[in-house]
Amino acid sequence: MKIMTFELSSTLMIILLCWIILTITDLAVCGLLKLIFGLPFKKAFLWGLLALLLPPIIIAYGSLIERNCFRIKEITIKTTDLPESFDGYRIVHISDIHARSFNGREKHLQRAMDKINELKPDMVAFTGDLITMTPDELESHTHALGSLKARDGIFSVLGNHDYSMYSDATPEARQKHMETLISAEEALGWDLLMDENRIIRRGTDSIAVIGVQNTSPSHHFPSKGNLNMASEGTEDMFRILLSHDPMHWEAEILGQNYPLTLSGHTHAMQFSFLGWSPSSLMFKQFRGLYTRSDQSLHVNPGLGETIFPARIGVRPEITLLTLTR
Repeated sequence: MKIMTFELSSTLMIILLCWIILTITDLAVCGLLKLIFGLPFKKAFLWGLLALLLPPIIIAYGSLIERNCFRIKEITIKTTDLPESFDGYRIVHISDIHARSFNGREKHLQRAMDKINELKPDMVAFTGDLITMTPDELESHTHALGSLKARDGIFSVLGNHDYSMYSDATPEARQKHMETLISAEEALGWDLLMDENRIIRRGTDSIAVIGVQNTSPSHHFPSKGNLNMASEGTEDMFRILLSHDPMHWEAEILGQNYPLTLSGHTHAMQFSFLGWSPSSLMFKQFRGLYTRSDQSLHVNPGLGETIFPARIGVRPEITLLTLTR
């Protein structure tokens, strides 16, 4: 109930802010029109007030329509280090489900899982924030999440929300929540990597999937991962790293042997206009594919929502990454 009240308050604040900006803009534009063209100020201002209808209309669109319009984006990643047997390897990258955001929308989550299964991926990589507050959010979604299939498995890591850090629970209760979440992912058939790695083999060739707990250079988010521990024994292999926070890439990963890193976390702030997102003011890498020398980072904008229950210009995304030599 508390988080729902917070989301409602956030949505109303966004609408109010939009109204204030539009009103000020209306006053300024009408003043200029009167000075330059002699147009009646009152008449122009009243017509401009119609623009105040835009914020609730846009938010309603983002809440009722766009957040249910799943986007499948296909990206080819070329690398000279990929073992020959993995040429054409298909990875579906998803992130930030935030299960509570699908309460009352279970059929849409199932539709997203069905779309992933139709892609017939070799591997599904989920890069954290399965929940928003506590693991009980998963109760009505286990069927949909458990239906996810991939040839080599579903690999996941923890995001900042997965530690129940935004709930009112005590530290002891949060630890129990995390243990419950770990058990829940195991029951779903997902392979949660807690500073661990898994080896995937094709004949004599192999690649490593490495997963770290949430790691961030920002003091606003928990930083619990141990990259060295997670990578142990994979030093000479082609490595795919799952790390929730994309800021981890520049903080620790660049310059080391991690050809591909997959992250989420940003949601691209669930808002974009003409390609610009306010998320770019907070994160150097906030959505899509970034390449530096022979290393690539892909940031998925997520499937679910936090803060406000809408997506405007940022559709929930299922990314199909195809690795080629």
